[in-house]
Amino acid sequence: MTSGTSGSGGTETSGSGDIARTLELLWDTGRRPSRGPKPTLTLDRIVEAAVQVADTEGLEGLSMRRVAAELGTGTMSLYRYVPGKGELLDLMLDRVQRPSENPADLGDGGWRAALEALARATLALYRRHPWLLHVNQSRPILGPSALDGMEKVLTRIRPMGLSDPELVSAIIMIDGYVVGAARTQLYQLEAERRTGLTDAEFWQAQVPVLEKAMASGRYPVMASLSEDTFGPDFDHFEFGLQRILDGLEVLVERRHRSTDPAAGGS
Repeated sequence: MTSGTSGSGGTETSGSGDIARTLELLWDTGRRPSRGPKPTLTLDRIVEAAVQVADTEGLEGLSMRRVAAELGTGTMSLYRYVPGKGELLDLMLDRVQRPSENPADLGDGGWRAALEALARATLALYRRHPWLLHVNQSRPILGPSALDGMEKVLTRIRPMGLSDPELVSAIIMIDGYVVGAARTQLYQLEAERRTGLTDAEFWQAQVPVLEKAMASGRYPVMASLSEDTFGPDFDHFEFGLQRILDGLEVLVERRHRSTDPAAGGS
């Protein structure tokens, strides 16, 4: 699940459609026709097709016309189910955030395992749907998938003993960290695709100049770094994630000591 911390530079914005109508569609509270021919499409099919288009062509390729073509129908047929692209985008966001039904997917331990699993699952989500990084979700429309995901995580981390705003802030912190890591990975892939140079080729092209710079004596600390410092084997994502969790663990233990007389608190 995502918590809506993507930056404001997205090419699309959640909540840009008719909010009341979007909520009706997300929560299935709108009126259903009791008569007439059986519809040939369903809202689910439309949303799934839209996600498929965005996955393969990006948000720049997403339009009502393109989704209709994916479904093999006329564009006007879609408007019987969804008012426009703004509402459709919010339905797509909720669809891809649908949480796993397997409780083990949030780890088999306590709050730390749950947040660790959440971070990895969120990174995988952005890898499957890179277009999510181009959506400004600072004001998300909350549908059942988003709330189901939040409910599952909050249930697992409530034993941390933090205040309710702090619990939500912990989730936002994790999501913000993952968004940054996912965006860096996406930019690397886009740079390779646009330039035709692999990451290794890009850095190799700079070696002659960098070797001279290191030999100049101007950068003694950098020149002393081990050969594997910038190698691909070090997992920067996991290192950063574990340090965030270490910090939260210190806070949790401090709160436990302050509220439990048996633990030596006041």
